[in-house]
Amino acid sequence: MTHEELKALDGAYAMQTYGRFDVDIDHGRGATLYSLEGKEYIDFTSGIGVCSVGYGNPRWVEAVSTQAAKLAHVSNLFYTRPYAELARTLCVRSGMAAAFFANSGAEGNEGLIKLARKYSFDRYGKGRGTILTLKNSFHGRTISTLTATGQDVFHNYFFPFDEGFRYARAGDLNDLQAAAGHDVCAVLVELVQGEGGVLPLDRDYVQAVAELCRQRDWLLLVDEVQTGIGRTGTLFAFQQYGIQPDGVSFAKGIAGGLPMGGMLAGERCREVLGPGTHASTFGGNPICAAAAQTVLDILDEELLACVTEKAAYIRERIEHMGLDCLGATRGLGLMIGVEVRGACSNRELAARLIGNGLLVLTAGEALRLLPPLTISREEIEKGLAIMERTL
Repeated sequence: MTHEELKALDGAYAMQTYGRFDVDIDHGRGATLYSLEGKEYIDFTSGIGVCSVGYGNPRWVEAVSTQAAKLAHVSNLFYTRPYAELARTLCVRSGMAAAFFANSGAEGNEGLIKLARKYSFDRYGKGRGTILTLKNSFHGRTISTLTATGQDVFHNYFFPFDEGFRYARAGDLNDLQAAAGHDVCAVLVELVQGEGGVLPLDRDYVQAVAELCRQRDWLLLVDEVQTGIGRTGTLFAFQQYGIQPDGVSFAKGIAGGLPMGGMLAGERCREVLGPGTHASTFGGNPICAAAAQTVLDILDEELLACVTEKAAYIRERIEHMGLDCLGATRGLGLMIGVEVRGACSNRELAARLIGNGLLVLTAGEALRLLPPLTISREEIEKGLAIMERTL
C-alpha cells in the first residue's frame, strides 16, 4: 500500500476526528519509526507518552506474545495472575493501597470522580459531590472528564455537560478557596499540565492544597495519566512533590503501547468501591497486565535516573541552539515543553520538523517532547540535529 492509498482508505471509512499530519507510520525499533516507503523518523512523541519503552522492545514483545498464547481474556469475575502481580508492583512502588484497572486515562479519571463522590456520600450523604479542578487542565474526552477539564474550548457541542465541577487558577490557593463550598468533596490536579502547555505546578502550592484537603476532608486526587509511569523521572510525579494522594489515575505509558489505564487508591479509600459499584470488561486484561509488569520491570531506578539525565541534556541543548523561534524549556523529566516565539505557530514548527524526520507534539502554545524513556543517546543526537538544522 502506498501513502496516498492509505490516506484514501482513511478518508473513505474513518471518522475524520483527527487533524493528522501528512505522515504514515509502518513499523519501528527503539525510538525510530519508518513509513510505508521506508522514510526514517526520530520519535520525540512515543505515541503521546504511550510507548514508554520504545518500539519492538524484546522483553516487552516476549511478555505480550507469551501471555497471548496462554490467556488473552477472561471475566473479572475470576482471578488471574497478571493483574494481581501488577497491582502489587504498583502499590509497593507508589505507597498506595489498592489498584483498579481500566482501559484509558479518561476511565482512570472517571474512576477517581466516582471514588471521591462515594467516599463523601458514605460519610456525609448527598449534596457534597463537587470536585475542584484547575484552569488550563485536561482530564479526558468523556462527558464528565471534559467537564472536569478547565479549558472553555472543550466545553462546547456536547451539551448538556455534567454538573459538579468548579475551576480555580493554577498556583493560586486563594482562588481555590474562593471556589470551594460546603458541597466540595475533592480536588483533582495534574502536577504538570500537559495539554495546557507542559506547565509544572509549584511544589509549595501543591503541598498547601494537600493540607487544605486534609483540613476539610476532601480527597486529594492526582491525574498522572501523562506524568506517571516514569515520565518525569520517578514512577509517579507526586513522589517529587512530598505528598501522598488519596487517589491517582494512570494510563498512557503503563502497558508500553497497549490500551490500559486505571487508578490507585490510598489506604483510607481502598474499600470505598465495593462489589458492583465499579467495573470494566477489559480492565486488568491479562495481555495488557503482562505488558505493564514488564514495563515496570524495565523502569528500574537506574533507568529512571537516566530519564532525568536525558531530559537535562535535551533541554540544555535546545536552549543553547540560539534559535529565534524557540525560547526557554520547561517540564519535568522527559515531559518537555519548549516556548515558541516569533511569527510561526507551534503547529507550523511541528509540521516543519515532522517533514524533516523528527516527530514532535504541540501543547498550548508550546512544542511538546515526550520521547520514549529508553531513547538512546544516538537517537537523541539525531533528533536534536534535525531540530537545529530545520529551525
